[in-house]
Amino acid sequence: MKSWPSQKGRGVLCEKPEVKYAFIHRHRQAFSIQRMCHVVGGARSGYYAWRQREGASSPKRSQQAIIDQHVAKAYHQRKGRSGAPRLTLDLRDDGMPINRKTVAASLQRQGLRAKAARKFKATTNSRHSLPVAPNLLEQNFTASAPNQKWVGDITYLATGEGWLYLAVLIDLYSRKVVGWAMSERMTADLACDALQMALWRRKMPKGVIVHSDRGSQYCSTRYQSLLTRHELTCSMSAKGNCYDNACAESFFHSLKVEAIHGSNLQRETI
Repeated sequence: MKSWPSQKGRGVLCEKPEVKYAFIHRHRQAFSIQRMCHVVGGARSGYYAWRQREGASSPKRSQQAIIDQHVAKAYHQRKGRSGAPRLTLDLRDDGMPINRKTVAASLQRQGLRAKAARKFKATTNSRHSLPVAPNLLEQNFTASAPNQKWVGDITYLATGEGWLYLAVLIDLYSRKVVGWAMSERMTADLACDALQMALWRRKMPKGVIVHSDRGSQYCSTRYQSLLTRHELTCSMSAKGNCYDNACAESFFHSLKVEAIHGSNLQRETI
């Protein structure tokens, strides 16, 4: 006898009736309608009325069903640990043209929510008078070849011996980390060390768009001079818009939730 999907059932108890009925509909082959209505707090008559309404807009519902299938697959591949921004990038990588709002709506329809990690400290200090660069990416996180676009960011890592700062650079073509650096202090040197590693590992490419937030480390004279010396083009996010650097934000979220969160991280193991 199949067991009731209790985790999923509890997840829709506080949702709108439409979400509950969609949940019941997805599991109707495995469990009785009456039982599921009882568990999630819905009425059988309400479920059948919902089905009739949904059938009236079948073309739209068919398209939504296809989207929901892809979104749910991506969600479960990430073990329920990623939300709309990360899943949007995954789906785009698989060749599906989709935006974040559509993914977020699909997640809501299906009652799927990302497992929350504990909050981490902010690492962007944009309260400075240093010059900033224009946003050349404008949330276009695709590249047709290596070394066209790199995105960088800095985060905190909690270890048994205290906080460490991690700076990375990611190539948007392969989504691989091409440069990184760690330090006990969040300085311009940290950002420069990560950039120098990327340059060394990628054999000093020219003309790369290097995108980051407006943090003082990236606006510093030393970092900007390093970009100029190696003929790299600087790009920066709009102030306070985390979606302008979603790839780096998503990488750090995955790192913390999937690899670090809940573990006793020691510096000698990093």
